[in-house]
Amino acid sequence: MIRSLGFSLLNRQPAWVAGLVLLLSLFGRAGRAEELPGLSLAVHSGSAADYQSIDGIYLFVPMGQPATPFVPVGPFTAVWTGSVLMDLRADLVFHAAFTGSLTVTINDAVALKADGRGDAIVDGQKVRLNKGPNRIQVDYRSADKGDAFVRVYWSGKEIPFNPIPLTALAHTPSPEIRAANEVRHGRGLFVEHRCAACHNVSNGAMPELKADAPSFSGIGSRRKFDWMARWIESPATLRPGTPMPAVFHGARGKTDSEAVAAYLISLKAPINLAPVTFPADAVESGKVLFEKLHCVACHGVAEATKVEAGKISQKQVLAKFTPGALVAFLKKPSEHFAWIQMPNFKLSDGEAIGLAAYLESVADKPLDRIVPIDESMVKAGRALVQNSGCLNCHRLDVPNAFIAKSLLDLKGSSWTTGCLAETVVEGSKAPKYVFSAEDRKALKAFAATDCSSLTRHTDTEFLERHSKTLNCRECHGKFEGFPTWGLLGGKLKPEWASKFIAGEEAWKPRPWLESRMPAFPAHAKGLGAGLATLHGYSPKTAPDEAPNSEMAKIGVKLVSANGGFACVSCHSVGDFGATQVFEAPGVNLAHSFERLQPDFFRRWLRNPPSIDSNSKMPAYFDDEGRSALADVLEGDGPKTIWAVWEYLRLGDKMPKPE
Repeated sequence: MIRSLGFSLLNRQPAWVAGLVLLLSLFGRAGRAEELPGLSLAVHSGSAADYQSIDGIYLFVPMGQPATPFVPVGPFTAVWTGSVLMDLRADLVFHAAFTGSLTVTINDAVALKADGRGDAIVDGQKVRLNKGPNRIQVDYRSADKGDAFVRVYWSGKEIPFNPIPLTALAHTPSPEIRAANEVRHGRGLFVEHRCAACHNVSNGAMPELKADAPSFSGIGSRRKFDWMARWIESPATLRPGTPMPAVFHGARGKTDSEAVAAYLISLKAPINLAPVTFPADAVESGKVLFEKLHCVACHGVAEATKVEAGKISQKQVLAKFTPGALVAFLKKPSEHFAWIQMPNFKLSDGEAIGLAAYLESVADKPLDRIVPIDESMVKAGRALVQNSGCLNCHRLDVPNAFIAKSLLDLKGSSWTTGCLAETVVEGSKAPKYVFSAEDRKALKAFAATDCSSLTRHTDTEFLERHSKTLNCRECHGKFEGFPTWGLLGGKLKPEWASKFIAGEEAWKPRPWLESRMPAFPAHAKGLGAGLATLHGYSPKTAPDEAPNSEMAKIGVKLVSANGGFACVSCHSVGDFGATQVFEAPGVNLAHSFERLQPDFFRRWLRNPPSIDSNSKMPAYFDDEGRSALADVLEGDGPKTIWAVWEYLRLGDKMPKPE
C-alpha cells in the first residue's frame, strides 16, 4: 500500500516512551564479536563494482553523478546485506521512499517489493522478526533517468516510524569490502598528501585536488626561523601524522632546510604583527575558554607532558609563532591556508588574547639556537624553493621551476620508487614521506586501479572522509548540546547546514550553551550536502509552495499556551521569548523551517524520544497517533502536525502566539 509522504502515514504509529526506543543489540550481538555495526553495501554500475560498510539503508545520487567515485555514471544497482538484531520477537512493517525499484527481504521472506513513487511512501506487508539476528537483504535498482534515491523505514507496535537505527544492524565485512577499503584508503592518502599538486591529474573532480597549503607570502612575519628549519627538515618529528614530507634529506638535509628557512623569514608582510601584552587574568580566562570550546577534541590536555595519540601538540607555539602571530592565527586560522583543519571559533580580541596567553604559558620553551644568516644563504634558499617542488603546494609570487611526471605518466608503475621508496637513496630529490606498511599497501592497491575515481566526486564520500579528518565525532554525541553525528544528516536542510558549518549563520540555535560550533569555510559546502545525500536526501532542497494560510492559523493556536501544546513555554518565536524556560530554552521556532527537513520534523513531532532518547521534549500523540488536543482538527494527528509545520513555514513572519 502506498501512502503520501505528507502526513497520512503518521496516524498508524504508536507513541513510545523515552528509553524504550531501541533495545535491539545487546542480546543479538552476544558471541558475534566478528560483526560490525551497519550493513554491507555492494554497488554495481556497468562492469565496475564498489563495496563498503554503511550505517543505514539510504542513499541519494543526483542525476549525472556516480553512485560512488569508484563506479561510472549511469544506472546502477545497490544491495544491502546483513542482520537486523532484535531483543524480542516482533511483527514489523518496512516502508520506503525511492525512485526505481526496491525489494526488502527478511529471513528469505519478501517484506516489500515495488516500483518507487519518488517522495511517496511505499508500505510493505507485516513480517515477523525473531529474537536475535534476522537476515536482511535490500535490492535496489535505479531508474534510467533522474535522481536516484532510497530511504527505508520500519514501524511496529512499539517501534515508531523511523529509519532503522545503526544499533539494530550488523554485518561481517567481506573480502570485497576489505579490498575496496584498501583502495579507498590509498585514494584518500593520494589526496591528503597533495600528490596531485606535483603529479597533475587531468579532469580531476575532487575539490581537494586544488586545495592549498600554507601561503609563503609574508610568512617571515608569522613564523620563527628555528622552528621552520626543524619543521622543513623533519615535519613528522614535530607533528606525527602530518602529510608534509621531508623535502630535503640526506647529507645536505639540515643545511638545505636552514637555507629555505632563511629565505622564508626574509618574506615579511607589509605590516608586521605587534607583540601582545597579556592582562593579568589572561592565562586563567584562556584556560576556561580552552575547556569551553572543547579544544581537547583535537589537541588533548594542554598541560599534559605527552601528546595523546592522534592529537596535535600545542607545546610548540612559543617556538613556532612570532610575537603577536598566535593571537592573529587564533582569530582567523584560514587567513593564509584556506583548507586548514583548524576551525574558526570567531573569537573576540579578548578571547584570542586569553587563549594565546594560556597556550604560551604551558608551551615548551624554545631552543636558544643561533644560526648565522647571510645573503648567500637566503639566495640559496630561494633557489631551493623554486626548484624542489615547494611552490606546487605553497603560494608565492615567484617563478616555479619544478616539474614532475603527470599521473598519466605514472600509470602502470608499481609506486615503489621516488616519493614512495621505503629507503631513501642518497642524492635523491624525491621528498621523503612517513608512510606505514599499511599506507604503502593501500597506495599500491590504488595505483593498481585506473585512478579514474579521482575524476569523480560525490558529496557522500567527501563527508565520510572529512568528518574523520576534522574530528566531527569527537564532539558530536560526546558533549552537551552537540547532536549525535548520525542524527544530523536526516535532520538538517543542506543549505542551512553548509551555511552554519561555514560560520555564516548569524544566530546560534542554542545560545545558552557555553560551547560553540566552529567554522570550516572550505569544507562547508561539501559537508552540508554530504550530510543530506548520505541519508537519502537531495543536496538541494526543492522549492516549496506558498504556506497554507488556514492551516498556519491553526498552527498558531497549537503552539500557544491558550488551548495549544504550550510550545512557547520552552521555545521562543522570533522576538517573542519563551515564557517558562529562561536558562536553557529550546531552539527559536522562527528558524525551524529554514533548518529542518520536513520528513524529520514530522517524525520528531510525532515522537521525539524515539529519535533522541535524551530529548526533554515529550510526545503529544497517543498510541494511535491521535493528538491530545481533541478539540483541534478533531485530534487528527497528521493534520495537527501539518498545521504546526505550515505555521513554522512563515519563518520571521510568524505571528506572535497567544
